[in-house]
Amino acid sequence: MKNKLIQQAKLAVAVGMLMTAGCSDLKEKPDFINPDSFYQSATELELGVNAIYDDLGMGNGDWFNHFYNRYVFECLVGYQVGWEKGPLQYNLGNISPSDDYINVYWQECYRSIDRANKLIEVADAMDDPANVDKVKRIKGEAEFLRAFYFYELLRYFDNPPIKTTSTKSYNDLPDNAGGKRKVIDQIYADATAAAAVLPANYTGTDAGRATKWAAKTLLMKAQLWDEKWADAKATAEDIIKNSGMTLYPDFTNNFDVDHENQGERIFEAQISAKANSSEYNNHSAHFNPEDFPSDLGGAGWSWLSATKDFRMSYEDNDKRIGGTFVESYPTGRTAKTADGKFPTVKWSAKADYNLSRFGGLVDPNANPNKPEELIFSKAWSSKLVELDKNYSTTEKNTIYMRFAEVLLGHAEACNESGQGDAYESINKVRSRAGLTPLKGLTQATLRSAIVDEIMHEFAFEQVAYPELRRKSKFGGSPDFLGDYIKHYSATYKVGRVPKAKDYVLPIPLIEIQGNPNVAQNPEWK
Repeated sequence: MKNKLIQQAKLAVAVGMLMTAGCSDLKEKPDFINPDSFYQSATELELGVNAIYDDLGMGNGDWFNHFYNRYVFECLVGYQVGWEKGPLQYNLGNISPSDDYINVYWQECYRSIDRANKLIEVADAMDDPANVDKVKRIKGEAEFLRAFYFYELLRYFDNPPIKTTSTKSYNDLPDNAGGKRKVIDQIYADATAAAAVLPANYTGTDAGRATKWAAKTLLMKAQLWDEKWADAKATAEDIIKNSGMTLYPDFTNNFDVDHENQGERIFEAQISAKANSSEYNNHSAHFNPEDFPSDLGGAGWSWLSATKDFRMSYEDNDKRIGGTFVESYPTGRTAKTADGKFPTVKWSAKADYNLSRFGGLVDPNANPNKPEELIFSKAWSSKLVELDKNYSTTEKNTIYMRFAEVLLGHAEACNESGQGDAYESINKVRSRAGLTPLKGLTQATLRSAIVDEIMHEFAFEQVAYPELRRKSKFGGSPDFLGDYIKHYSATYKVGRVPKAKDYVLPIPLIEIQGNPNVAQNPEWK
């Protein structure tokens, strides 16, 4: 699918753009292609669903793409920092309803939801006797993607407006009455419907499309959010027992190019600059060390990196460290060595650290001819970057779901319901990481251990902030998010204290001003 979907992306997006607004507001009858005239068979329908996938990467050309915006939201937690103005302000808890990242993220989600709404309507009305099963499958993909984007809104905004019909008029405005209850119920409906028709796997050029197991994983995630512990446990056990998935022995296989769309990788955005020059991601631009020599092929601005404190929170023997952090690389900040090579900088817990743009990278007194002296204390995400690639030539897919999330969801559901073996699944994740198994904990201490495992297993995968806030209660107990904020503030002396607004993002001001049917989240009124 990677090459097939991406090569079709431009036509698909053009069709998708037509799906975002109907023609009922126009006095003229357009003679160009529109959704009503374009979709004549399953072939065109497949192009339409490809357009819905496109917002998962950079196919729509948004520099503040879906992935990057989630990463900026993560800066509210404080385990990662950034010198670029957006991440820095999130580190300090300074955000507003007019924030650019929030606006773009919101628009991307609803753009894809509207595309899905239209495609589902078209699929229901389509008469293509030779491809009945294919039409059902494509509709299932659209239902999954609609549920996926609604979940993406739920996990940050709590009360997004819900709309399940395509937009016919600029006056066709949804509301958010009923709050997250309606959104969760819609995710249940769509994920269940998708799981009933989507295949367990794909072959050939279709590899990478949403599967039955992706839909069930999304269903489990919504059940956890809804605190339907017994239901989440049952869904997780269905996936664990029947999908055939197991954890890769090597943690890093989750993020390399060779293992894309297979194994424990449940759902991922398709990225390939080779397939289409405009289908890249900007991971390297945001995350690569800025002193990595450009003549070695890389380019980056190191806008975001892990705190030294978070890096040191890993146990020394944790096998995930090498797959999570870039801890050594050639630097162009100092002169080449006597043999004409770039010196290597290495991470060190003893190196000085501060939050400035250049702080802590290279000891100014280091001897460039002695690479062991070139130490630094920042750590970047090796899950995301390709040091030897410019961001416009990247090939790494962006991971959105993987099997470890199912295992930790199962552990949580067992622990909270008091049913089943709450240790079996989390210990599978810990075993791969080379860590000792857990046993004999209280419900509260196991709850904390599951949170700790999520933080270390999914660092830099945009999971921490929504998971911490889902499990936290502002001013109450437990308050994992508040604890992280307090620890970050005390460690780096940023003068930040947890506040109610840290626990949910505001509905964008542009939505509030343009849609009288939508009410702002209570914390932001």
